[in-house]
Amino acid sequence: MELIFLGTSAAIPSKKRNHSAIALKAFGEVFLFDCGEGTQRQMAKAKVSPMKIEKIFISHLHGDHLLGLPGMIQTMAFRGREEPLHIFGPQGLRGMVKVALKLGYFSMNFDVYVHEIGAGKIIEKEEYVISCAETEHTVPNLSYCFEEKKRPRFLRDKAIRLGLKPGPAFGKLHRGIPVRLGNRIIRPEEVLGKPRKGIKITYSGDTRPSQELVKLARDSHILIHEATFEAGKEDKALETGHSTASEAAEVAKRSNVKNLILTHLSTRYKRSDIIERAAREIFGDTIVAHDLMSVEVRKYATKDDS
Repeated sequence: MELIFLGTSAAIPSKKRNHSAIALKAFGEVFLFDCGEGTQRQMAKAKVSPMKIEKIFISHLHGDHLLGLPGMIQTMAFRGREEPLHIFGPQGLRGMVKVALKLGYFSMNFDVYVHEIGAGKIIEKEEYVISCAETEHTVPNLSYCFEEKKRPRFLRDKAIRLGLKPGPAFGKLHRGIPVRLGNRIIRPEEVLGKPRKGIKITYSGDTRPSQELVKLARDSHILIHEATFEAGKEDKALETGHSTASEAAEVAKRSNVKNLILTHLSTRYKRSDIIERAAREIFGDTIVAHDLMSVEVRKYATKDDS
């Protein structure tokens, strides 16, 4: 499981920071959170193929978070994509994508499905759940949560004591499927350990601190939070619907997360240390993302676990 920060700038790109976009590689998929202008070029630098993207999650409809979509879709078409693409986001996204699909002359052989969503669970698979919350910005904004569904540990010795032999039955029980042993049914709960918490990652989009985000991010291994401004710029943050580094750190503290990664920095900051220092005064396990930064999620998120 890997996080790749493709763009970490706020509003406009700079020489060192591109528009917002984050790729999550997990379970054989690439999940894209926001798609600012230039995202596909950043993906080329990071060696992430847009053809592996099945789902894109847009936080809100400001241009620095979605203007990469038209080029991304046309690149997929040019490369001969046939698999459908699903794009999730707030109300109004369908109209925006409809316009994007009419820009210029190109042909495509795949379907684009747009899902305008609200708070709650939006996708549930065998391996993961993705949910979102409506958070506070100058326009409707969605914050997203990706949570791994980790199976309980399989108690191999106990299964053998029950008379089972290693083989396909072990896998079925571990997946929650009962198996027959002679005249008896062995149920999964007989050979599974206690529930285990999987990796949980929360992405804020652009937002003011809010109880909705605290609730969504509760006990996350990683909280990715915008930090458009330095500490002391709370009035400016409030005016523009953003957060300071200190406010992001307070959200992390209140949410009981393990790690905080800050992104979406204003172009006024040529260096990120002023942002990082302010956040660490409140929440020590903080880093500031930079473009093309890669995080090996499981190793990073559980670095202090015994």
